[in-house]
Amino acid sequence: MTESNGKKQSKELGFKNVVRLGYVSLCTDVSTEMILGVLPLFIVRELGATALVLGLIEGVAEAINYFFRVLAGVMTDKIGRRKPLVLLGYGLSSVVKPLFAFANSWGHAFVVRVADRAGKGVRTSPRDALISDSAAKSQAGKAFGLHRSLDQVGAIVGPLLAFVVLPVVGIRGVFWLSFIPAALALVILLFFVVETRGLAKQKSIFENAREVLSHNFVLLLLILGVFTVGAYNFSFILLKAGSLGVQEANIPLVYACLNLATVVLGLPAGMLADRVGKVPILALSYAVFLVTSVAGALLTGNPLYAFPLAFLFGSYLAISETVQRAMIPDFTKPELKGTAYALYYTLVGMGSLVSNLIFGALWTNMGPATAFQYSIATSAVGIVALIVFILRTNLKT
Repeated sequence: MTESNGKKQSKELGFKNVVRLGYVSLCTDVSTEMILGVLPLFIVRELGATALVLGLIEGVAEAINYFFRVLAGVMTDKIGRRKPLVLLGYGLSSVVKPLFAFANSWGHAFVVRVADRAGKGVRTSPRDALISDSAAKSQAGKAFGLHRSLDQVGAIVGPLLAFVVLPVVGIRGVFWLSFIPAALALVILLFFVVETRGLAKQKSIFENAREVLSHNFVLLLLILGVFTVGAYNFSFILLKAGSLGVQEANIPLVYACLNLATVVLGLPAGMLADRVGKVPILALSYAVFLVTSVAGALLTGNPLYAFPLAFLFGSYLAISETVQRAMIPDFTKPELKGTAYALYYTLVGMGSLVSNLIFGALWTNMGPATAFQYSIATSAVGIVALIVFILRTNLKT
């Protein structure tokens, strides 16, 4: 086989790898989103938690998620392998999610949620590095956008399945049924996704981190941090839907609408970022989040308002998560991608804990409007900071 033919075959295999990983995420998201479409109201209404407790659960769970992303990101660079950690993470989440069916208090749900997010944390940095390894740098946005869109197809199917089976099996039955698509994801990952070997780094974690922390990367992380401390998660959009008068049985439809936006916009956002620059498109996602927060603060009294609000929030997620994941490798060496993702996820995890706690506390003590106003302020600061960053660095990454 000639060198050119070998490179062509490697490129084709890499693109197939991205697609197969997309199918793994699709099946996993069917499982996860069957649960998440009903979980916030299950925790608040059936298990008796307040909005502050919901914020605590989501904040700590996401912090654990990002903590394990750090460990797995550094480890994947250390050993030069991706797939074993990806498989471990998907396997853990698949096993623990159905255990929500046993929850009799919000404390029980908290433990299961944390374990599930730990599994997500273990798999995410190595999976992102595997996607990045499998795609040319010039097509990183397209690769991550394609993966995100396939992932979010499952995020639409999951809530719709929950909506269909909920009247028949109840919420706890939905939790049990979620294991079926999760098991299918494990089969695809185990037998069809191909390992890509990175260059194993023999340096310590701290030496790797010092190599990654260039001036521009540090500035970008600081800006992301400012925005993240006000970036509440999807649970509060579903809680807002309930306060607008959406019935519990229809909440999965609101969640499906949110995820529809991520499917529709994920791939176009990634391709646009490849064309015009990732940082400007990230600023656009922050602007969409600001508009979502304004709508959340102002809209009252009509259940139909929940659907455009959810679509707006899903649009923000589609753009920001696609672009942020695609831009991280631009700031580091190929053999340090995992460490770069680890540092990024550390920041996002800490910010998620702070933001959900503050947002939940404001919601509980001062009302939803005040909570959304807080996020309006932090997102506005993040947008201004990104614009200054673009002008000062003249980046098109």
